[in-house]
Amino acid sequence: MGIVTRGFRGRRGGGDVTLPPGQYLETGFPVLSAGPTPQIAPAAWAFEITTESGQEHRWSWAELQALPREDITVDIHCVTKWSKLGTRWTGVSLDVLLSGIDTSASYALVHSYGGYTTNLPLADLRQGQAWVAYGYDGRPLRPEHGGPARLLVPHLYFWKSAKWVQRLELLTEDRLGFWERAGYHAYGDPWREQRYAGD
Repeated sequence: MGIVTRGFRGRRGGGDVTLPPGQYLETGFPVLSAGPTPQIAPAAWAFEITTESGQEHRWSWAELQALPREDITVDIHCVTKWSKLGTRWTGVSLDVLLSGIDTSASYALVHSYGGYTTNLPLADLRQGQAWVAYGYDGRPLRPEHGGPARLLVPHLYFWKSAKWVQRLELLTEDRLGFWERAGYHAYGDPWREQRYAGD
């Protein structure tokens, strides 16, 4: 992994909105990445869920597009302290992708094109809390923001919403991802300021 990219545009006024502790309101959309931006053509993209027993479930780009889509409007919160309100996404709920998959796993390790990983409790990917998003603000998701598709888990700090998502590995025990191994919090709740291990 390379150096984290720059992309801040400075602080913006907060107004009368409620933000998680330590956050400020951002009107732009900073681009931060742990390495170069992968360039994946939709025709070459695929998403896979691998269970703890080794069963593989795979969707091509065309198969993902054929699934029920949702338009989602959510606030997002970056661990670097910016928040962006009312972001609009289009994607497929993880509930749809996980339906019919037999698993006793409690955790997931998310793998991205380019080698990035992040860990989440499986419960945080269910019940309308997470999506594989392929559209932003009415347009296809741009590569610098994780296109052609990224994970969207808006109730956690945004590093958990892995860009360029490729695979969900279901696990019976938690396994730390890229930033978590580097000292970030294993869970990452912005309302509890879980930025770093020990917070």
